[in-house]
Amino acid sequence: MAFFFSKLFSSLFLCQLLLLSLPSTQAAPASNLFREYIGAEFNNVKFSDVPINPDVDFHFILSFAIDYTTSSSPAPTNGEFNVFWDADNLSPSQVSSIKTAHGNVKVALSLGGDSVGKGYAYFNPSSVDSWVSNAISSLTKIIQRYNLDGIDIDYEHFSADPSTFAECIGKLISGLKGNGVISFASIAPFADDQVQSHYLALWRKYGHLIDYVNFQFYAYDKGTTVSQFLNYFDTQSSNYNGGKVLASFISDGSRGLSPGGGFFTACSRLKSQGKLNGIFIWSADDSKSNGFRYERQSQALLASPH
Repeated sequence: MAFFFSKLFSSLFLCQLLLLSLPSTQAAPASNLFREYIGAEFNNVKFSDVPINPDVDFHFILSFAIDYTTSSSPAPTNGEFNVFWDADNLSPSQVSSIKTAHGNVKVALSLGGDSVGKGYAYFNPSSVDSWVSNAISSLTKIIQRYNLDGIDIDYEHFSADPSTFAECIGKLISGLKGNGVISFASIAPFADDQVQSHYLALWRKYGHLIDYVNFQFYAYDKGTTVSQFLNYFDTQSSNYNGGKVLASFISDGSRGLSPGGGFFTACSRLKSQGKLNGIFIWSADDSKSNGFRYERQSQALLASPH
């Protein structure tokens, strides 16, 4: 009889262990991360202009640092980065002030962007090792001077193949994190074959180093519907499997699912399903003219318990 009860107890214990090891079917808690690009359009927008909800994690993303010369005819510098954002209004002292005033604020810089001067900003390394060495050195100086917390990768044009891009960016993020220079990194791809081939190559090899995917859902056609947006979100979440893909819009409503045309309905659905990893906006510069109404709405949704 003792043997029978011992066997029964062992069986019950094993069943309990198996049940505990099964994946939960409950929705994961939604994130309260809000991110906003700032400084690319030189319209005098300041950190202090933007409303900051104390109940969200708030990231400003300075746009952009680019590895080009700052001359009237910019040329590639093989990883020697320079500041191309509105540094008069978004200076090291202003970074310090906004972080002191708001304990929930972090500030990052974004690399690349669409254009520099009158042309495209190309990812154009001479070699992997030289680019990585130059990039780590030059970005460390900028990040420490501005007291920044992270980087975002937003190259959109390429003079190198996907494998070279993956190695350069992966080793850059690894080096900056390993040296304690940054605490997070994000990428900002969009639905374009060349762009996706480069970022997915990076994701496949170095995705474990990338904390957020700022997918540019506003690069889809103007007039995107809620159902289309949700399908796009699922597609990109599958492409960047395991990543924290953020929902996004452009504040002037010129492309994608606009903030006045159903974006917040889509986000509410994602949140109810535990799939809303956060929201980012392009950009504070554009939002200045509408009084940052959608920044307030985005943060209120993220901060809401339901």
